[in-house]
Amino acid sequence: MADQPWAAVDEYICDLLLGSDPDLEAALESSREAGLPPIAVAPNQGKLLHLLIRSLGASSVLEIGTLGGYSAIWMARALPAGGRLVTLEAAPKHAEVARSNLDRAGVGDRVEIRVAPALDSLKELAAAGAGPFDFVFIDADKENTRAYFEWSLSLSKVGTVIVVDNVVRNGGLIDAETKDAQVLGMRQFMDYASTEKRVEVTAVQTVGSKGYDGFAFAYVTNL
Repeated sequence: MADQPWAAVDEYICDLLLGSDPDLEAALESSREAGLPPIAVAPNQGKLLHLLIRSLGASSVLEIGTLGGYSAIWMARALPAGGRLVTLEAAPKHAEVARSNLDRAGVGDRVEIRVAPALDSLKELAAAGAGPFDFVFIDADKENTRAYFEWSLSLSKVGTVIVVDNVVRNGGLIDAETKDAQVLGMRQFMDYASTEKRVEVTAVQTVGSKGYDGFAFAYVTNL
């Protein structure tokens, strides 16, 4: 994999089509300085999330897994006036970094960060009658992805789009003998999604600066 041009192609795409963005670059830098893991989405994937939200006309977005707020900035920028993003983060330190990054980028007023294990926050949102959300992005611990997806469905409506990141796991998804808990989490999610009658689902493999992975794309057809 090391001799593949994937990262260089990503750099070309980002330089040509995205350009420089001081607030997004500062978010990545402050996350590095705070010791957060370097697992934020790539810039071109962040732009894809942004364009999906704009294309849908989504005004209510749920993110599961905030990290340093990089993807949240991309998505919050896509919201119309009065739009709202709720993002769930288990680690208080990550949430603190994210809050600073969101405020610096000028989108903090449209983003609510809930600090607790995501399953707890999802239960609270459902109990409070939150939603339905127009768009959901799941990018948290992979072991609980199926549960996150099921809760996301309960907070959706017909027409909601749910994107699940990191499903291919460097090809581990098709390793029936794997003991990797993250891969097993994604296999459980994919198995469940294949039988869930409320959604139409596909998955796309990706290569780039983040290596070899992919994402699933689900459209809620009925509830």
